[in-house]
Amino acid sequence: MAEILEDKPVNGFSIKFPSELENDDFSRYMTDRMNQLEERNHLLREQNHKIEAEKRYAESQKLKFERELRQLRSELERVKTAPLIVGTIVDVLENGKLIVRSSTGPQFVVGLSKFIKESELEAGVQVAMNQQTLAVIGILPTSRSHLVRGVEVIESPDVDYSQIGGLEDQIRELREAVELPLTKPEAFEKIGITPPNGVLLYGPPGSGKTMLAKAVAHHTSANFLRVVGSELVQKYIGEGSRMVRELFKLAKENSPSIIFIDELDSIAAKRYDGATAGDREVQRTLMQLLAEMDGFNPRGDVRLLAATNRLDILDAAMLRPGRFDRFIEVMLPNEDARKSILMIHTRNMTLSDNVDFGKLAKVTEGASGSELKAIATEAGMFAIRDDKECIEYEHLQSAVSKVLRQKDKTGDVSEAMFV
Repeated sequence: MAEILEDKPVNGFSIKFPSELENDDFSRYMTDRMNQLEERNHLLREQNHKIEAEKRYAESQKLKFERELRQLRSELERVKTAPLIVGTIVDVLENGKLIVRSSTGPQFVVGLSKFIKESELEAGVQVAMNQQTLAVIGILPTSRSHLVRGVEVIESPDVDYSQIGGLEDQIRELREAVELPLTKPEAFEKIGITPPNGVLLYGPPGSGKTMLAKAVAHHTSANFLRVVGSELVQKYIGEGSRMVRELFKLAKENSPSIIFIDELDSIAAKRYDGATAGDREVQRTLMQLLAEMDGFNPRGDVRLLAATNRLDILDAAMLRPGRFDRFIEVMLPNEDARKSILMIHTRNMTLSDNVDFGKLAKVTEGASGSELKAIATEAGMFAIRDDKECIEYEHLQSAVSKVLRQKDKTGDVSEAMFV
């Protein structure tokens, strides 16, 4: 019987018996019972696999939560750490001692951590000190306004002197006063004179003052720092003066460098009595600028360049020699200059053979360089509107009549320019 009832699963979990026992009720009962047990065993195996998978998932979740718990505990400990005192090194002594002035005022002789390099310790460096022992435990980075950090031009502007028409004399004077002291300082030493301390570009709006500054930044290898005068006017007392100090400090650290202050009249207007609190803060910033331009500390290889279209409202202290030694007037272009400017702004355009720049220069009398550029752009728009493949002389005439048709009362902005 043991040989007959051999356990061999066939067709699932069924057991096949000899034919003479198939009709026996007990045999059928045993067969059904064994099949049920096999199915039960298979179900238990599946449940066991499922429970094992859930166990592994629970263990992984446990590890994840334990890791997050450690991070939260470390963050809690970091937040609960006692604050540090900010101090400034006054002098470096022997045997690892420092004279430090704390942020509250008094000076202390303190020790320092062994993880700090002695080469980083010098007078004026800000350090972090332990609140109880006042030991120096870290070097703080140099504080500098985020606005000042953003004034340095990383990529030089794509403006060349060849893109500026009708300003040959101004370009020559600008290069002599700004570029030459940085590229050939020995020429000034040979003659026995000092280079001009500053150059002021003045003239009507749209005459090309900012383009001249961009061309200087493109042609010189010095660091070019540009700032608009209104950015130096801050809300809180002393912030504007601090920005001026940091601006000149940044220029000295990265010398040779050129500082370009655009719209100088926004900060250097004439000072009057009876000014409001806001005007007094602007005046403090102006006085700090005057001190940096011609103070006790030499500027070194730092050239100053500024631009304004309101020379008449600038303070007299700003205009005296020693601060701005060279004044360059950028006037509206004459007929020859207008022709040159139109040719520059249309040299990349597809023009018809009937375009006469001489006639255009005559009919655009009184136009500035920016208005001439607008005329070239408008002529291209008219050609696109007429579905032409090139710009014809009639398109330029229409652009002249649109841009210069009517000017507002100040004569600076064309009414129909953006119609």
